[in-house]
Amino acid sequence: MELIWGYMETKKVIAALAALAQESRLASFRLLIQAGPQGMAATKIAEHIGIPPSSLSFHLKELVHAGLIVPRQDGRFVIYAADVDNMNALVGFLTDNCCGGAPCITGQGIVCDAV
Repeated sequence: MELIWGYMETKKVIAALAALAQESRLASFRLLIQAGPQGMAATKIAEHIGIPPSSLSFHLKELVHAGLIVPRQDGRFVIYAADVDNMNALVGFLTDNCCGGAPCITGQGIVCDAV
């Protein structure tokens, strides 16, 4: 995903949100966030979320295309990891100018200063 001055282009944001708007892809992405930078092999992802590896392959490709995860070869396995920089850029785009740029308190008592 191409970052522009710390923020994402609108088309990239739409692609990322569309990729996450599917149950298996959202579950995969959340699992990879939990796995951290070391990532996880596709077979392990499929086991954790309970879908066949052939179906998962399609979903992982969509997440890669949206810039939310990155693959790397590790021997005969492909390891996937969340792209935390792009995730943070997405959240930053969504919360840009929250509360007019001033820190605010959410309904849950959480201070939001995501500017």
